[in-house]
Amino acid sequence: MDPATGWQGKSALRTWLVAFALLFSGALDVSAQSVSKEYQVKAAFLYNFSQFIEWPAGALPGSQPLVIGVLGEDPFGGYLDELVRGERVGNHPLVVRRFRQVGEIRTCHILFVSQSEANRLDQIVQYLKGRNILTVGDIENFALRGGMIRFVTENNKIRFRINLEAARGANLTISSKLLRAAEIVSSGRD
Repeated sequence: MDPATGWQGKSALRTWLVAFALLFSGALDVSAQSVSKEYQVKAAFLYNFSQFIEWPAGALPGSQPLVIGVLGEDPFGGYLDELVRGERVGNHPLVVRRFRQVGEIRTCHILFVSQSEANRLDQIVQYLKGRNILTVGDIENFALRGGMIRFVTENNKIRFRINLEAARGANLTISSKLLRAAEIVSSGRD
């Protein structure tokens, strides 16, 4: 098995992402520490996804901020804000925005769809169809129903499944490094 594309490559990327998450988790304000370790790690993944996704040129013009959004109840509290404060991807500062309803979303590049939105997921996916927004969630069957990245907890580790077809439909390019660390699924199989 080729280490660059096999399980060893996946293991190295996962180790890097988890180490990054743990590094940040110890460096943030105590007020943000009330967030569970699970969501601290998921917040770090959201931040890291910004470095492994390529948006079409028109989606991030000039030095416009790269927006990480949370739709529905926010499981991150202030942790996600602290994590991205002062960070940039290229010449784009990272900002966090929260949305109560999908219709409020004007500018967003990475959208975490909260568990509170599980009953509306099909409408959310339909509303966002064709927009250059990376959708991420931990809702059961998230990728099966058209979400792009689903967090899955297996053996006390957070892993992710990527619906590459959905990402391509939004004109997003996912780095091969991220793809190697994920399980690739398609609509109909999550």
